[in-house]
Amino acid sequence: MSSVILIGSPNSGKSLLFNRLTGLSQKVANFPGITVDVGTGPLQALPDKTLIDFPGTYSLQAISAEEEVAVERFEQSLDDPDVERVLCIIDATRLEKSLLFTLQVIRDCERRGKEVFVLANMIDVLDSHGLELDVAGLSAALHTPVMPISARSGKGVDEVVAALSRAVAPGARREHLMHTPDEILRGEAHSLARRYGPQGDILVREQNRLDSFFLHSLTGGVSFFVIMYLLFQSIFTWSAPAMDAVEMSLGWMADAIVPNIGNPLLADFTADALFGGIGAFLVFVPQIFVLTFVIGLLEDSGYMARAALICHKPLRLFGLTGKSFIPLLSGTACAIPAIYAARAIDSPRKRLLTYMAIPLMPCSARLPVYTLLIAAFIPSSTALGGLLGWQGLAMFGIYFFGMLCGLLVTAFVSRTSDDHYNDLPFVLELPPYRLPGLVPIVRNAWNRSKHFVTKAGKIIFTLALVIWVLGYFPNYGADLSESWLGQIGQVVEPIFQPMGLDWRYGVAIFASFAAREVFVGTLGTIFGIEGADENMVPLVDHIQGSGLPLGSGLALLVFFAISLQCISTLAILAKESASRSLTLKMFFGYFVLAYVAAVAVFQVTSLVTS
Repeated sequence: MSSVILIGSPNSGKSLLFNRLTGLSQKVANFPGITVDVGTGPLQALPDKTLIDFPGTYSLQAISAEEEVAVERFEQSLDDPDVERVLCIIDATRLEKSLLFTLQVIRDCERRGKEVFVLANMIDVLDSHGLELDVAGLSAALHTPVMPISARSGKGVDEVVAALSRAVAPGARREHLMHTPDEILRGEAHSLARRYGPQGDILVREQNRLDSFFLHSLTGGVSFFVIMYLLFQSIFTWSAPAMDAVEMSLGWMADAIVPNIGNPLLADFTADALFGGIGAFLVFVPQIFVLTFVIGLLEDSGYMARAALICHKPLRLFGLTGKSFIPLLSGTACAIPAIYAARAIDSPRKRLLTYMAIPLMPCSARLPVYTLLIAAFIPSSTALGGLLGWQGLAMFGIYFFGMLCGLLVTAFVSRTSDDHYNDLPFVLELPPYRLPGLVPIVRNAWNRSKHFVTKAGKIIFTLALVIWVLGYFPNYGADLSESWLGQIGQVVEPIFQPMGLDWRYGVAIFASFAAREVFVGTLGTIFGIEGADENMVPLVDHIQGSGLPLGSGLALLVFFAISLQCISTLAILAKESASRSLTLKMFFGYFVLAYVAAVAVFQVTSLVTS
C-alpha cells in the first residue's frame, strides 16, 4: 500500500483536510500545539493509499519539542519507498508565512525524488472578500502543481483526489534548489508572496478590528472572564436536559429489567452494581460532551490564541508562559492530551513547570465528582433571569481553585529551584477569526465522550463488581457495615475521619486512585446495596440523606481538586518529562497537600457553622 504525506504549518487547515480525505475524527484546533502525534488513515476515495498527517510546524528548522516530532518523522518518511507523494498545505490568506516552509519541503522532496503537490487552502475566504491568488503564476514559479482548495467547504478536494489517483510523474530535478540555504529561501518566499499573493489588507483590517476589542487592556480582560464563566455555567445549563433524560431512562430501564430477573443474586447485582454504580456515572457524561463542545468552539474560532496572549503577562508571574495556557485549558478536558500539547512550549523549563500544573487542572474525570457534590450541597436556584446560577458559580469557583493551586505550585517551584535552562522569547501566531465548523466540533465532542465512557467504563465495571462482591457477602447485603467491604472500611475510616467522612466515603476515595470518576460509581454501588428497595439512580438523594455535613462536602471538593488520582496521567507524565522521580514526587506531594487542605477546610467550616 502506497502512502501520501500531509504536512503544513499550524492553522493552515491541515487536520480538517485530513478528516475530510480520510473520514477520521482527528481533532481540529485553531492554535499551535494540539496535533502532536502522527495520524494515519486510508483515503476514502482511494483505499489503497494511506494518508499520513504530521504535526504542524512553521519550519524544518525545529525549535519546539512538537516541531522536533514533526521534522524528525517527516525526514524519516521521505526515505520510505512506500511514500510516493507529499501534500504541502498552505494558508492562502497568509501566503508569505506559509511559503518559506513550502520551499523547504519542496527542497527536501527534490533531494529524495518525491513529488509534491501544494494545496492553497482557504480559497473560500479569499473569494468571499473579492481577493485573488495567482495560482498559475505561483505554480510556474515553484515548478510544482498548486491546487486551490477549501478544506472547510470541500471546494477543490475532488481535484486533489483525482491528482492522487494518477501515476507519479517523473520530473526534472532542480539541482540549484537542492542546495539553496534557508536564508535565500526566506527572501524568495517574500518575493513570491508579493508577486502572486492576494493584494489588499481587508483580512488584516478585519482581524485588527476584532483584536482591538478582544485584546484591549480593559475589554479584553472583561470578555475573557465572561467567556470563561459562561464556559463553566454552560456545563450545568446546557447539559441539564440531557442529564435528566439519561437519569429517567436509567430509572425506567431499572424498573423494567430488575423485577423480571428470576435469580435473586443476579437481580441484586444488576440493581446495585450496574444501575447503582455504572448508571450513577453515566448521568454525568452529557457534561463532558458540553465541556468539550464549548472548548472546541473557542479553539476553532481563533479566540484560544488570543486568550493565551491575554494570559501571558499574568502567567509570567507564576513562572509560566502564555503558551502554557493552551495545555492548561486543554487539561480541563483531559490531562493526557494537555501533556502532549505542552510540547509546543519552546522553553524546556516552562514546559516542565507546565507539566507540574496540568494535573491540578479540573479535568473531565473530576467533573462527575464535582457535579455530584455541588448538586448535593449547593441550591439549584438562579438569578438574573437564569443567567447566574449558584451551582454554575460553584463550578466556576472549584475550577478556578484548581487552576490557582496549579499556578501557586509553579510559582513556588520556579522561585525555589535552580534555573538550568535558557528561556526562549514568547512568540505566538494569532490565527484569523473564523466561524467554527460545527460538524467536526460536535463529532469531536461525541468521540471524546464516547472514549471517556469506554475507557472509564471498563475500570468502573471492574471496581463496581469488586465493590459489590465485597459489600454483598457474606450476609447477602443484609447489613453493609458487617460485610467484607464494611470490615475493610473500618480499617481505612480513621484516615478520613479528620475530614468528617465515614468508611463508605473512605473506600470510594481509595478506589478512585485508579481513576477519579470511579468515586461516583463506587458510591453508587455502596448506596445501591444499602438502599436496595429505593430508586437506584439519583445518587444525590442518597448523599443528602446520609447526613454528610457541608464541611465534609467542601473537603471532598478540595481533596479531589488537588490530589493526583489517575494512573494514565502518571504514565504519560513519566514518559514526556523523562523523569520517574518527578512523577512520584508529584503523586505523593499532591496527595499530602490535598489531604492537609481538605482537613483544614472541614475544621474551619465546622467552626463557622457550629
